[in-house]
Amino acid sequence: MAAAILAVIIALCVIAAPRTAHAAGDLANYLSKVAPGEFFPEADRFGAPQGEPPIAPVYRGDQLKGYVYLDSDFANSVGYSGKPIHILVGIDPKGVITGLKLVDHKEPIVLIGIPEPRIVAALNGLLGKDMTPVAQGAEHAPQADIVSGATVTVLVMHDSIVRGAMRLIRSGRIGASTATATAAQPNVVKSVDPDKSEVRDWTSLLGDGSVRRLHLSIGDVNDAFAKSGNAAAAQNPEPGSADDTFIDLYVALASVPTIGRSLLGDDGYQRLKARLQPGQQAIIVAGDGAYSFKGSAYVRGGIFDRIEVLQEGASTRFCDKNHTRLGGLEAAGAPALREIGLFVTPPEFTLDPTEPWQLQLLVQRTTGNRDKAFLTFDLNYTLPDIYLKRETRAAAPAANAPAAAPAPATTTPAPADETEEPLWMRIWRTQTVNIGITAVALAVLTGIFFFQNVLVRRPQLYTWVRRGYLLFVLVWLGWYANAQLSVVNVVTFTNSLLTGFHWEFFLAAPLIFILWAATAAGLLFWGRGPFCGWLCPFGALQELTNTVAKWLKVPQITVPWGLHERLWPIKYIIFLGLFGLSLYSVALAEQVAEVEPFKTAIILKFARSWPFVLYAVALLGIGLFIERFFCRYLCPLGAALAIPGRIRTFEWLRRWKECGSPCQRCAKECPVQSIHPEGHINVNECIYCMHCQELYYDDQRCPHMIQVRLKREKFEAMSSPTMRAAKAGPKTLITHAGQPLTASAQSPDLTRPS
Repeated sequence: MAAAILAVIIALCVIAAPRTAHAAGDLANYLSKVAPGEFFPEADRFGAPQGEPPIAPVYRGDQLKGYVYLDSDFANSVGYSGKPIHILVGIDPKGVITGLKLVDHKEPIVLIGIPEPRIVAALNGLLGKDMTPVAQGAEHAPQADIVSGATVTVLVMHDSIVRGAMRLIRSGRIGASTATATAAQPNVVKSVDPDKSEVRDWTSLLGDGSVRRLHLSIGDVNDAFAKSGNAAAAQNPEPGSADDTFIDLYVALASVPTIGRSLLGDDGYQRLKARLQPGQQAIIVAGDGAYSFKGSAYVRGGIFDRIEVLQEGASTRFCDKNHTRLGGLEAAGAPALREIGLFVTPPEFTLDPTEPWQLQLLVQRTTGNRDKAFLTFDLNYTLPDIYLKRETRAAAPAANAPAAAPAPATTTPAPADETEEPLWMRIWRTQTVNIGITAVALAVLTGIFFFQNVLVRRPQLYTWVRRGYLLFVLVWLGWYANAQLSVVNVVTFTNSLLTGFHWEFFLAAPLIFILWAATAAGLLFWGRGPFCGWLCPFGALQELTNTVAKWLKVPQITVPWGLHERLWPIKYIIFLGLFGLSLYSVALAEQVAEVEPFKTAIILKFARSWPFVLYAVALLGIGLFIERFFCRYLCPLGAALAIPGRIRTFEWLRRWKECGSPCQRCAKECPVQSIHPEGHINVNECIYCMHCQELYYDDQRCPHMIQVRLKREKFEAMSSPTMRAAKAGPKTLITHAGQPLTASAQSPDLTRPS
């Protein structure tokens, strides 16, 4: 199974090689549904769309205020539904984003569950952002404000707006033109002087800027959140005195010989020097105070999500493989700091030590049960001139260089950004740890299935292995990673095949993608069982709550067979209804798909309006009496998987000829009643819990195995030393008087005279 999963993932990733997919949105059609004033104050009319892709000028009278464009015309905006998310973007002639309007989408997470205004509000951080420096590489691209439960949707929307603005500006149609005459090469080239490697104390390093400091008090942070305009953040201030230290942060470029030797010591610097590859730099980050610059994500997944290095529009975050923990700093007079880390820049990020760069600190604040507010603080770093050497070289002749012509007004967007890393690749790279954990979990499950006969012979061990795995699936895969598959995935995938398929969005959710690949591979081997019985977080929640109910002696209801076999087709009817409805309207089908309580119970963790919560709790409540009630009778995803599950290649579940006639034990004890009275297993309903396989080998409960055990015990008894001695000993005869005599006593003694 693991090999099959790997093959599927590799094949799909090859198919999904980076490419740009553009929606062919009708700008004029969407402009008729909005007002110019939504993008520019006091604007009163739109001009005719111009150029290709089209942009529409916006006027106040005869005064040009800016332009409006459709994000899907400039960048990939394919959403979860397999269809583009259309957003009108207002941008002024200087390249500043002035307005956003979500005009059309088919996103299920926005249609039901998470209000559309909350999704749009996550994009409002782009309003007022000057995109010209970003397009020119002078600044890093702004980051999205993530909405829990709709992470990928928000990332796609944010990414399409940013990329669209960058492409528009790079085309020269608005903003500062990027077409310039060939410039002469600089006369002076700077580099780090390797000959300067003296050892200095902490005070001198701090004094000349070799070590840079950012000190924030609790009052500073509270004031910053109060000024941010986020009322919820302002109402949840940091505890403590305003003068108390929130964080005392220090940064130094340790790959510079003097700084490295001073802070790491000679031995430490030599080890660092041997470790660094050409072009790599090393940065020491140290901190003290109430706030940790490492953050909790480092503990969970090895990602340092609270610090980011920025230089000329490029940026990088560190992960655990880039990090070495330091116990202290070697420089004389250095303070004892709570956290000290040595970070090496990753190979894909080039940091020029001779040019200014920034360390950006992300400060987060909890504003509710699941919501957080964020602010960033920059610590600017410029290497002091004493560490640099300058070399002069002749300027390149520019007299004969022709001046570049200005870009025409209808220039096709420059394809420069097409070489940028696609969004899905960035997401996969940032979720390396989660992907690794999921891969290990799938490998463990594959081992359980392949060696099931060994495991089920030890019922107690198997019971705890299963419970532990289900607990992991519920807590980590479901509630933490939100990797809950849904029939919506099936509907949108099928619809995208019919209307124009794009891999980019499906790859934007790595764990969902991997689980679908695993489920598809599992269908060939075991049918729907691997997912429904082992990898579904809501299924795990049902089984674990029912286990607790049994432990508390809650009475269990056995549905009569005649009623049971008439109830299980309901889920197939629901699935076929959803599938047929999706051919008419995917959006409507996705709303009806709320028959699944997965979003409420797993994705949103019951933090939802009361009708949805009541429905999910009611299903779980019924499941306390009828094990996996929803799985048996209502789950459309289970029905969708059962249909192709019929093509499975192997038959792994063993049966005796007595199963069903006369023995009914497995049929009566099957948790989901997937075994017919005549003894055969209905693979469409089987969740592969393997309880029947426990019974198959149990010589205390299975009648066939009981007979085998009795025959074995009889044979062992007949073969025991006592029985063998009895067979080999003297025979006893009975006389007419009833007295026993041995055979030797009755035989004549040939040595005695007669």
